[in-house]
Amino acid sequence: MPQKRLSVVVTRRLPEAVETRLSELFDVTLREDDAPMTRAELTEAVRHADVLVPTITDQIDAGLIGQAGENLRLIANYGAGIDHIDVETARRNGILVSNTPGVMTDDTADMVMALMLAVTRRMQEGQLLMQRGEWEGWAPTAFLGTRLGGKRLGILGMGRIGQAVARRARAFGMQIHYHNRRRLRAETEADLEATYWESIDQMVARMDVISVNCPHTPSTYHLLNARRLKLMKPTAVIVNTSRGEVIDESALTRMLKAGELAGAGLDVYQHGIRGNPELVNMSNVVMLPHMGSATIEGRIEMGEKVLLNVKTFADGHRPPDQVVPSML
Repeated sequence: MPQKRLSVVVTRRLPEAVETRLSELFDVTLREDDAPMTRAELTEAVRHADVLVPTITDQIDAGLIGQAGENLRLIANYGAGIDHIDVETARRNGILVSNTPGVMTDDTADMVMALMLAVTRRMQEGQLLMQRGEWEGWAPTAFLGTRLGGKRLGILGMGRIGQAVARRARAFGMQIHYHNRRRLRAETEADLEATYWESIDQMVARMDVISVNCPHTPSTYHLLNARRLKLMKPTAVIVNTSRGEVIDESALTRMLKAGELAGAGLDVYQHGIRGNPELVNMSNVVMLPHMGSATIEGRIEMGEKVLLNVKTFADGHRPPDQVVPSML
């Protein structure tokens, strides 16, 4: 008698190739539109599915997990970040959690450099001038920005993405500095030509650019709070492609308005998809809609990781990208 196929519920539209392969392997319920599931829809999904495939837009908290049926045994997240999932509660309820690490490293690092260049070279201001038809010709003192070469880059979080940023920034001639929960091995540090700072305060006070590349955890919430932001040089720029909660966005907004920071490049925001409204019209701020991992190749590779995790679980083995609370 053939084995019953796993019931898999996918909460958002995924690349067509990924959805096709999921349909071939499992009894899958796909999303017809690309709107996030409502709480009621998520509750219905966890009550009946064997596997849930959520994204960052789904809050898989203790209350939702408490509604899960006895069949739900795997939450195979489509994405590397899992701060929207209560991993500890899932574990206590016998539900495994997996993610998709590593596949968006280069894409996100590319975006960090793009934001650095966009802010320091005032690209948004130039583009708006062209779109409005207001450019009257070249002038020696118009749109003067700063070059990246020779500047000090401070990286908060030196994991895969932080190291990829360091390699790119070094090619631009930047000096690499970093703070990390654990210091890198000496050979890695030497390879990156990176200087370690045990004190975040001392590092941020000396940097020309700060790149936020650490995850959102209880210990990194408002890691760059008002006091630390005040330590930065008024000529400094901050770039965040990680999680909005790492920066006190209200304090950042006040400082940018007051000219106490030179600019910011943001791909993530403290309150979901809505950044501080005052940031939107600032000429020295570049805001993107969470595009760090938005490449065709990256999103397909994320889907392939999900497929591998679910297929391995279906075969009775531990998913290769299982997340455990001790990793957080």
